[in-house]
Amino acid sequence: MKKLLFILIAFLAFAKGNSQILDPAKWTTKIEKKSETNYILIFDAVIENDWHLYSQTTPDGGPLPLEITFKNQKGNFNLVGKAIESKTRTAYNDIFEVNETFFEKKGQVRQEISITNPKLTEVKVDFNYQVCKEVCINIEKNFTFKIPASAIATSETVLPVDIEAAKVDTTTTAATSASPEVTTNTVAPEKVVPHDNKPAEKRGLWSIFFIAFLSGFAALLTPCVFPMIPMTVSFFTKQSKTKAKGIRNAIIYGISIIAIYLILGLVVTGIFGADALNALSTNVWFNIIFFIILVTFAASFLGAFEIMLPNSWANKVDSQADRGGMIGILFMALALAIVSFSCTGPIVGTLLVEAASKGGIAPIIGMFGFSLALALPFMLFAMFPGWLNSLPKSGGWLNTVKVVLGFLELALAFKFLSNADLVLQMHFLEREVFLAIWIAIFGTLAFYLFGKITLPHDSPMTHISVGRLSFGLVVLAFTIYLIPGLWGAPLKVISGFPPPMTYSESPYGVSGSKGGSNASTQVLPDGAHLGPHDLIAFDDYDKGVAYAKSVNKPILLDFTGYACVNCRKMEDYVWSDTNILKILQGEVVLISLYVDDKKELPQNEQYVSKETGKEITSVGNKWSDFQITKFKANAQPYYIILDNDGNMLSDKPESYNSDINAYKGWLREGIDRYKKTK
Repeated sequence: MKKLLFILIAFLAFAKGNSQILDPAKWTTKIEKKSETNYILIFDAVIENDWHLYSQTTPDGGPLPLEITFKNQKGNFNLVGKAIESKTRTAYNDIFEVNETFFEKKGQVRQEISITNPKLTEVKVDFNYQVCKEVCINIEKNFTFKIPASAIATSETVLPVDIEAAKVDTTTTAATSASPEVTTNTVAPEKVVPHDNKPAEKRGLWSIFFIAFLSGFAALLTPCVFPMIPMTVSFFTKQSKTKAKGIRNAIIYGISIIAIYLILGLVVTGIFGADALNALSTNVWFNIIFFIILVTFAASFLGAFEIMLPNSWANKVDSQADRGGMIGILFMALALAIVSFSCTGPIVGTLLVEAASKGGIAPIIGMFGFSLALALPFMLFAMFPGWLNSLPKSGGWLNTVKVVLGFLELALAFKFLSNADLVLQMHFLEREVFLAIWIAIFGTLAFYLFGKITLPHDSPMTHISVGRLSFGLVVLAFTIYLIPGLWGAPLKVISGFPPPMTYSESPYGVSGSKGGSNASTQVLPDGAHLGPHDLIAFDDYDKGVAYAKSVNKPILLDFTGYACVNCRKMEDYVWSDTNILKILQGEVVLISLYVDDKKELPQNEQYVSKETGKEITSVGNKWSDFQITKFKANAQPYYIILDNDGNMLSDKPESYNSDINAYKGWLREGIDRYKKTK
């Protein structure tokens, strides 16, 4: 009996493991009565580990956000406010170059409605969303809420229906439960896409700390801070009765500096909240305002004017520093923060916004890294006062550091303006324009470092130092590196800063030739377009098959999505390999079907799916249904090698696989089988 049970369990596990229809989000719903006319519709999702379900607030240009459609709203009920979501997380996606907001493990959406038709018996709601892990899935779910007869709503927990039992797009409306005022609906989930995980989040925090530490070191080398090191350390060592007490006071001074900036990070996070900061960092107006602020900071660093806090603040704090003891040391640290604000303020402001885009405790981590770099010299030189003699003398080089920071602030400012332009899809700051601005900024910086340009606060120079010359050469080399980007070079060193290559005046660069290729002028077959890496691709299955028959080649069928992260990764890092690209260019016909294409099908081509029962109204619906019906799969990317009659040539389809050799072997297997049949 035990052996039989074991075999049965193993068989079920195997069957489930080989199922191609993925449904990582299990939904339950319920309706709560708030008043005689108002009800709250509640949607609860349980999401499998490592899968991400994208929020309504995920910005354009990335994965598909959750879209909610109320099918029978007109004349029956009104929405009260917007749909409210439970806790989400926001993280930067370096493929789409946007911040994504998503649910992990579980999520809830609540929408209040006010009924205007007293005869209304049910509310129908459609969810259209995307979930991702190593593949992405676009899902459309249909929910039906029965309007309770009366009484006050109570909560009831209902287990989600298993995908195997419910199939894709199945909607089950439970009968009214024992509590007549609460109706619970159970609906099977539809589609999912994977995304970044905990290790990636930890790496993000470490990168914030490292950047903040370097920023603190840069602030240390400005005219507002650097001269204060020997002055402050000398004060502690002379005023303290013993060397040990001087060291102790200097350490307390350093800890006080760290505490002040940590409090600043806590205040920013506390006032706005991590989620608010995340949402703010992707807001169009916020990015425009911060662009203006950064340009103002840059102008200040370049010497146009000084940004100063009121002198009365510094005087009041300075008078408190004379009190001595722990309180006096704390006020001395506060005085340093206020006096040095004209140099540290722009750096701290930039750092806080960048950290805010990471969410969570990133602003606190950022302020800790910054203040640690700022405080360390005061503590170390107090412990070893002899080191003070090795410090370089204050002079014109400090203003040079400040000017360099000004140029960097100016370059960074255009990244924020680019964010706003990308979200609005205005195409004012396309890739070529962005790169031209950066080339101008860093080219001017190189001339400045070589002494060909002087600014208001620069000291007269008879020569430039070897260090300044070396740094100038690095900046000049970087400027020259940027120039080929105008002609379509990928510029992977600065990936994530300029707009993507598709967001440009011409996908082929300024000259329209993309590195000299003639891809833009070649004659394309009927129904074809240029896909990734200038590959001839079809987005219509029938036209692609017809062309494959005419040229006697096998088909690489590519189920993909505009908002599919790992589809782009495969194209950028696997398809770009010389050996893979050669195969795709000459040995197969590429048919790429976008399952998230929102273009509406002509009325006479719309239909109801026999497999899922869904209404197929868009091009994306059509290809998604084709994938589910013919290949029993719903995830992207999803690759299949077919012959001209639509028969599979490989033993199994391929999905996301960053192993170039394995992907090449899979391609070769299908192509070789095709050749043997001809």
